[in-house]
Amino acid sequence: MAPAGRPGAKKGILERLESGEVVIGDGSFLITLEKRGYVKAGLWTPEAVIEHPDAVRQLHMEFLRAGSNVMQTFTFSASEDNMESKYFEHVEEAVWAVEVLKESDRPVAVTMCIGPEGDMHDITPGECAVRLVKAGASIVGVNCRFGPETSLKTMELMKEGLERAGLKAHLMVQPLGFHTPDCGKEGFVDLPEYPFGLESRVATRWDIQKYAREAYNLGVRYIGGCCGFEPYHIRAIAEELAPERGFLPPASEKHGSWGSGLDMHTKPWIRARARREYWENLLPASGRPFCPSLSKPDV
Repeated sequence: MAPAGRPGAKKGILERLESGEVVIGDGSFLITLEKRGYVKAGLWTPEAVIEHPDAVRQLHMEFLRAGSNVMQTFTFSASEDNMESKYFEHVEEAVWAVEVLKESDRPVAVTMCIGPEGDMHDITPGECAVRLVKAGASIVGVNCRFGPETSLKTMELMKEGLERAGLKAHLMVQPLGFHTPDCGKEGFVDLPEYPFGLESRVATRWDIQKYAREAYNLGVRYIGGCCGFEPYHIRAIAEELAPERGFLPPASEKHGSWGSGLDMHTKPWIRARARREYWENLLPASGRPFCPSLSKPDV
């Protein structure tokens, strides 16, 4: 399938989702811009929007070229009350936000920073989803704090909760671009590698293709990423779901499907890697023989 840009018809997000269309979100801003030298770690305030707007614009353009349909504004922690609190780890707070947003007469999408154990008051993911939909949310899900595998487990629990309650909503997932099977209820912030030693946990593009397919099979139609999700991760979602979407993103012009571009390599053992089976079954090594595969959370 050749890259074909994106469909020209402009439709609202609910119209897209209700027709079964896949909507691809964006990815990491705070952690990515910190690595690029534009954001200070700690409170993760988005001062780059004012100090380096071109850097923020460039990252938006990279996500757009990689296949994102939705670009979110870079305003995380942009208010004093948010900097002093943890936001949407509690379903009660998320419900308040939905109720206020419903007054705008626009579709409301809300995601929570929770894992399979639920929110900080032990409200299950299924019950969280039910409360959000009853409050008026049209799109519900999770974002950040947990890796793709864990986030999909949470989404499954949300879906089951909605089905038991006889409620319907569109599902949205935007996990970390890191593997975090060993984190606790607070997510990756409790891992000793957070935030400056997470590189060994980065998901490969093939991991993300698997995630995209599993999310789609679960019934999730808004699929994106959060911290650690680079533009090439978004491209992996767009490439995996190209058959359903009917086109590839512009960034795929320089990227052969499943390593097919390697078939021109001068080394025969590298040419042999130009196939899906090789990359799907690869167990990548970290190159650190004395490091553990898992960590012990600090909390």
